[in-house]
Amino acid sequence: MADGKGGGSFSKVVQKHAVRAKERLLQNLGKADKTTDELFDIYVNNFNKQQNSANKLHKEFKNYLTSVRALQTSSKSLMDTLSEIYEQEWIGHEQVPVQSQKLETMMDDFCHKLNDQVTIPLTAYMNQFPDVRAKIAKRGRKMVDYDSARHHLETLLNVSKKRDEVKMTKAKEQLDESKLLYETLNKELHEELPALYDSRIAFLVSNLQTYFHAESVFHTESAQVFTNLSSLMEELAEENQKGGYSSRQPELEALSLKDSSDARHEKCTLERNDHAVTNGEMEVPTTPVKSGFSNSAKEEQIHPLTSPTTDSNKSMTDHIDTEKDLKSEKLEEKVLSTENHVEIPPGATTTSLPPGVYYRVQATYKYTAEDVDELSFEANDIISVVAYDDPEEQEEGWLMGVKESTQERGIFPANFTRPI
Repeated sequence: MADGKGGGSFSKVVQKHAVRAKERLLQNLGKADKTTDELFDIYVNNFNKQQNSANKLHKEFKNYLTSVRALQTSSKSLMDTLSEIYEQEWIGHEQVPVQSQKLETMMDDFCHKLNDQVTIPLTAYMNQFPDVRAKIAKRGRKMVDYDSARHHLETLLNVSKKRDEVKMTKAKEQLDESKLLYETLNKELHEELPALYDSRIAFLVSNLQTYFHAESVFHTESAQVFTNLSSLMEELAEENQKGGYSSRQPELEALSLKDSSDARHEKCTLERNDHAVTNGEMEVPTTPVKSGFSNSAKEEQIHPLTSPTTDSNKSMTDHIDTEKDLKSEKLEEKVLSTENHVEIPPGATTTSLPPGVYYRVQATYKYTAEDVDELSFEANDIISVVAYDDPEEQEEGWLMGVKESTQERGIFPANFTRPI
């Protein structure tokens, strides 16, 4: 009996398919009319458009999430490399891995929000389309059954021979049944399709607002991390400009500065002594001058105008004082040269100057630049002396300056100017 029922059910299905295929063929050939519903056709077109848009949006969100995850991997690799090469003695060494971890955490949180709050709800939104599409297809089949039953009854009614009441009754029952099924499905879809189409706005608002907010929070927080890292680089640059990370040996550099200062001091002393000897002002002592004096010497000091020896002793005392003053001046110049990389000449004013200006000079002669990094000026032009961008590029006899009249910057020969 089970086989019989199964065979009967299968034959009914085959018969339905055959009747529907015949009805569609007749309708396509124009030999049978077809039930039409223009409003329903509009609803179906809107449904197709809605589903296509959702599919495309879902695809793009998946691609975007894949890209963000790839960015997360690349960002982590980059920040790990930065933490590795950032040396321990540099300022803020402990902050680099901290900021790197913050950025990685934010990117991971952003990826989770995109997946859990954007992509998954979009997938759930799309899952309703297959059921609705299946219902639309079923409504189409029931409409064909209704048209077929209607045409079958019309054929029986138009037969000129004696009507078969049994067939007529059965045909009417089939028509009523198929009509009821069709109209029920048709009514449900007339309500569901517009409501589903209108729901697209509320869903997009909720879904995209979640995405935009997550994106905004991520960029705001990551911007703060990069701001912190940028500030750290500025601090590192300042420390580097101060010479805090110089690879030169401090002892050798100090010794070089001392030797240079002593040589200049010795040269200046010899020039002064030669000038004094030439003019007969003093005699260069061959032995150090003792600090003690006899009683007669003290008496001679009390009356300098009456003793010839007093003039010689006074000249020697003045020479010693001059030597002390010269040493003091050279010591100050050495300190300034070490700190600012610019040697302040005697007679230069260093007070009430703008930041970065060591002193000012006035041109005594006209100078025309012979290279792109040189400064041209006329006689009497005022120039502010500033530091070289790279102290190692400083050349003897040349200064870096800014012409006050035009704010042009360049190097110029010092012997064409005088300090003011």
